[in-house]
This record gives sequence, structure tokens and C-alpha cells, in this order.
Amino acid sequence: MYTVDLAHETDFAGFRTAARRLVAHGVKPDAVVWRTGGGTDDLFAARQDLPPPTVAETEVRVPRAFVPLAEAVICHSAPERLSLLYRILYRFLSEPRLLEIASDPDVAIARRMEKSVGRDVHKMHAFVRFRELATPDGPHFIAWFEPEHFIEERAAGFFARRFAPMRWSILTPRRSIHWDLESLAFGPGARREDAPADDAAEALWLTYFASIFNPARLKVKAMTAEMPRKYWRNLPEAALIPDLIAGAEARVQSMIAAPPTEAPAHHHRLRARGETLMETAAETDIARLRAEADGCRRCPLWAGATQTVFGEGPDTAQVVFVGEQPGDKEDLAGRPFVGPAGQVFDEAVAEAGIDRTLYYVTNAVKHFKNEPRGKRRIHKKPNGAEIEACRWWLAQELQIIKPKLIVALGGTALQSLLDRPVKITELRGQFLEFQDDTTVFPTVHPSYLLRLPDPDLKARERQRFVDDLKRVAERIGVLA
Repeated sequence: MYTVDLAHETDFAGFRTAARRLVAHGVKPDAVVWRTGGGTDDLFAARQDLPPPTVAETEVRVPRAFVPLAEAVICHSAPERLSLLYRILYRFLSEPRLLEIASDPDVAIARRMEKSVGRDVHKMHAFVRFRELATPDGPHFIAWFEPEHFIEERAAGFFARRFAPMRWSILTPRRSIHWDLESLAFGPGARREDAPADDAAEALWLTYFASIFNPARLKVKAMTAEMPRKYWRNLPEAALIPDLIAGAEARVQSMIAAPPTEAPAHHHRLRARGETLMETAAETDIARLRAEADGCRRCPLWAGATQTVFGEGPDTAQVVFVGEQPGDKEDLAGRPFVGPAGQVFDEAVAEAGIDRTLYYVTNAVKHFKNEPRGKRRIHKKPNGAEIEACRWWLAQELQIIKPKLIVALGGTALQSLLDRPVKITELRGQFLEFQDDTTVFPTVHPSYLLRLPDPDLKARERQRFVDDLKRVAERIGVLA
């Protein structure tokens, strides 16, 4: 009997290494005992360590769909999950299309586990409630949650993106998650008493929750299905729910009986002015937004920059080019894409047959992040918190302009648009559906070409960049 000790409950890398070796040696599933975190030995089986490494284990192949399935199932709390995964892996030797058989008992159990883990992650995303704690380093937000499965690491990325500008910790009985504005860290579990009981903002949140409660749309069964009662003890608003439900019918009747609200007089005047007013408003919205952005303090980058560098171009452009952030030249001039990378960009778009003056050009981050080095200021890549803080400005620009096509120049631009870290190499050259009938086209940032040391490689990559822009030009022709 072989015994495999994994470092922790979700040690997928350890499981994969051990499983490959066992399969390569032909070890059957019932001859393996899986343990996590130093579990207890099987008293009725002689312990045997893993067989020695073999070249054959590098040749073990699994269906592409098995990896994400296994990464989810290993987060399930059922002790038999590891044996199940290895059994499925072993069966691939004779049944390579096993995952396509939905009625197979092993596959069905794995799919149920995957679904249960996904549901638990969703509930954690929905029902975590932060409370503010004052510290010498500033506010720190603490939350308590009790997941059903081992999902802390799997769920943590969402919170790092969603709450990037603030320091926070999520405490659970098994693991604690910490965000310091730069990176995630994991620590030991905690107790419910370690989280703050309430904070100054909680009364405001309860008032808001009660105010948005719509008794006319109340469906108790649907509500408790989406928000099971086991989560209520950690939700401050849960104390209001019984009274809101009890008074729902009376509130509905009072809403029905109330006379319609008359629109203010100025609304009628605005409507009378018609389309002319709407066109005028569209012409001034970007200018107003640019003026507001001049005083942006949403992240610390403003302190090291000369000024905010906002987008420029027609407010009605059908195409928007989004870069990373302003460079040294842009920071001094107050305009996007006027430095060395901007010159490469201008030459490439002209070669592709695109008139830059007809389209809007902006950046995902509006302040120049730099590191002083002698008399020079060296560019530094924005981190996730800074990208998230500046997403608000980019979203407002896009909301006003309503482009049909957005060209994401580089990974930072694409991360800001998709609200998640992505590899530009995986999505480059694809037309991605975005929102409101808008398409995103990812390609490299022109500064990438400036950093290439080899002249031949630089020439090839520049031509590839121009080819990407020619595809953009073709799409522009379709839009026209």
C-alpha cells in the first residue's frame, strides 16, 4: 500500500506529481492512501513510499478538461476527493474519453463536487462583510467567513481585484487571507471573536439595505435559496430581514395606494429641449470628466507625477485605443502617446491606414508611475491596486464615448478592461466581446517594441504589430 502525504488540503501540485508517478508505475487506485497535512496512517495497511521517479511519468497525458476539474475538486472538503481524482486519472489509461460520459458514477460525483465548490466560492464572494478597524498604519478592513470547502486560495483573487485600494483581511476557521495593497498572503485560521463586532459604517449600511428593499419583488423561497440561512449569522443586514418580510405586504399596499410622483418642473424643461440638449451634454461630458480627473487622489501615484494625463480625441469616436500609463514625456506634456512609444504608435497606425485624429486615445492609468534615478525618472509598471483605482476614470470615458471597438495596447490595458489579470500573448489578435455591443482587440503596447534588443526580432515584431493594426483598420471599415 502506497502512502502519499500532501503538504495541505489543496496541494494540487503535490497531487499531480505523485499521481503522475503512480500512474507511470501502473499502481492501481486501491493500492494508494492519500493524506493531507500529516493525517493518520491506515492501521490495517503497511506503509510504502512512492516508487522512484521514471521518465515515463513525463509522458502521462490527460484530457485538457481534467485539469480545471481536478483543481476544483481538490478544494472539496470530502476526504475521498483525492482517491476519486486518482481513480479517474488511472481510468484514462483505458478510457481516454471518460469525462464525456456524464452518467459515469465517478465523473458524476466529480462534477457534483466541482459544482459544490463553485457554489461555495460564489457565496463567499457574495456574503463577506468587511468591518473597519483603526490601526497606526491607517484603516484595516476585517471580515469573517465560514466556507464549507477549502476555497480560501481559490476565492482570494476576486477580493484582491475588487478591493485592491484598501488593506483587508478575511478570517476563516482554516486559513486567513491578507491583502497589503501589493500582494496576497495566507496565514493560519482564526476565531469568530478575532473579527470586529461592528464599525461606524454599519448603521449606514443597514439604513441603505432597508431602503433598497423592494417589497413588491419579494420572493422568500428564491431569496433563501440564493442566501441560505446558515450565512445569516455573519451578515449584519440579516437581523432586518424578518421584519422586512413581515411588513412587505403592508408596504406594497401603501405603494399601490400612493399617488404617482410628479416629475420636477425642470425635468419637463429638459425634455422640451430635446435632442439639442443631449448633443450639447455629450460635447461637454469629456471636458467635465477631464477637469475632475485633474484633482484625482484615488491612489498615491498623483504624488510622484507632474499632472493627470487624460485621454484625447473626438468624444464620438467609434474606436478607442487604451494604453498602459503616461511616460515621462506624456507626464510633462499632459497628453497621451507623445513620447518615444507614441512615435512608434503614430508610425504604425499610419502604415496600417488609420487616421489617429479620428479616434480617441487614452491610458488605463492616468498618472506616471516612476522611480527617480539620478536626473531621470524610470517607468514602473502599475500594480493591481493602482489599475483598479483608475478603472473608474476609464469606465467613465468609455461610458460617454460608447465606442464600437476598443484596442487594448498591452496587458495593463487589457487587465483594466476585463477586470482580471490576463496574458496578452494568450488573447492577442482576437476580437473579444466586451459589453453593450462593444468589441475589445488586444495587441502589444508599442513600448514593447522599443525594449527588444535584437534588430531582426524588433523588425519582425513591429511588422506583426502593424499587421494587428491593419486588422483593426479592416474592422473600422466595417463599422463605417
